[in-house]
Amino acid sequence: MVWSDDGLEPKTRSMLNLAMLTALNRSHELGVHVRGALNNGVTEAEIQQVLLQTAVYVGVPAALESFRVAEKVIKEFHANA
Repeated sequence: MVWSDDGLEPKTRSMLNLAMLTALNRSHELGVHVRGALNNGVTEAEIQQVLLQTAVYVGVPAALESFRVAEKVIKEFHANA
């Protein structure tokens, strides 16, 4: 229901999810949403910027873990493209 609402574009929703999942330290879910973000048109540079922003507000350790997850998923995404 939330994803079908037209209040925000899927790309924007994806970036918000990456930030929230980083804040909640939900690494497994983050991986799923990184893949979804790429499919929704979020660039690798935009993913990086979202995660850098989270480092300031939720802490470097959480952001570093998200960077690790995102890097792995991005490599897999390109290998399967």
